Amino acid sequence: MAAKHGWAAAGVGLSLCVTGPAAASDHSWHTVADVGVAGLVVTAFGASTLEKDWQGDKELALSLGATAAEAYALKHVFPEQRPNGRDNRSFPSGHTSIAFAAAGYLEDRYGWQAGLPAAAVATLVGVARVRSHDHHWYDAVAGAALGGATALIITKPIGPNVQITPWSDGHGGGLSLAARF
Repeated sequence: MAAKHGWAAAGVGLSLCVTGPAAASDHSWHTVADVGVAGLVVTAFGASTLEKDWQGDKELALSLGATAAEAYALKHVFPEQRPNGRDNRSFPSGHTSIAFAAAGYLEDRYGWQAGLPAAAVATLVGVARVRSHDHHWYDAVAGAALGGATALIITKPIGPNVQITPWSDGHGGGLSLAARF
């Protein structure tokens, strides 16, 4: 399975190559974050499309949409002044949230071979948002937790042996774990 999903490592590696030179200047951290998050989203959708994993595309879209909505809501519930003083929408980092949602999707859906390099790029996105003075370090950490947790809840592994399914019956809810041995 690892060789089959080499496209994911290649796509994430390409993102690192593109963002690496931009990191040479502190003025380019915005570009690093923008290219990194876009590269992760394109890689994740591209991976699902190449695999003809249409269910994966749906899970990714839901994960990214839910993450963006959650980050937007939290920015309004907890107004926090950005380090650069531009506005009071610093908490949490939306770029970092989306980056970790895409990286979490790749990890949860296709395994650590895709997830590990994606997590490295997502971490670079978080660092870039702090270095660009758009966020405090805790905004990036909260964004990473938000995106990663949302991906974990929504994304199901592509293998049929283990499935985690959220449920609700009007009186409560939870997660159901099914494993085939």
